[in-house]
Amino acid sequence: MSPPNSPQPMNDQDRDITATVLRERARLGNFILRRVRDPDEADDILQDVFQEFVQAYRLPAPIEQASAWLFRVARNRIIDRFRKKKEQSVNEIGEMNGDPDGEDSEYRLDLALPAPDGPEAVHARSVLLRELQQALDELPASQRDVFVGHELEGLSFKEMASQSGVAVNTLLARKRYAVLYLRARLQVAYDEFGIY
Repeated sequence: MSPPNSPQPMNDQDRDITATVLRERARLGNFILRRVRDPDEADDILQDVFQEFVQAYRLPAPIEQASAWLFRVARNRIIDRFRKKKEQSVNEIGEMNGDPDGEDSEYRLDLALPAPDGPEAVHARSVLLRELQQALDELPASQRDVFVGHELEGLSFKEMASQSGVAVNTLLARKRYAVLYLRARLQVAYDEFGIY
């Protein structure tokens, strides 16, 4: 009988990854849970974020400001999750109303992110998410707030109108302008990676 395999010693990269995960786990988990509210779903997102972090950290291009990177990826994963749920419910409503697209496309960003299935896809995804975050930061605050509230936080336009005192039609217009800007701003990155 052969002796059990002894674990391989950790290299500097593995130590950095482990230290970052241990340092950010609780704060990032709370950030996600405040937005998702389902503990199982929040844990799934947290695991996805850390998996993407490990893959991206091992790429030749270093991740600077790991904490900010993790929160950006978490925010975008939450957006993906809400979008998927929203698309399912919108499609169900649209099919019942005879509208197969469900909702007017001028109010949706339809952000296509490659699945992190390889180093190139992981790199493309991280670049696109970074570009999205920068584009969101460039929006006027009123447009950004409506976009984030509707897309990220899952608030309805009625809820946002009652909270802010701004008319629903004004909020719709702000969201539309935000979507048009984000589409144009992100098109360069999509063209670069050949994503259509």
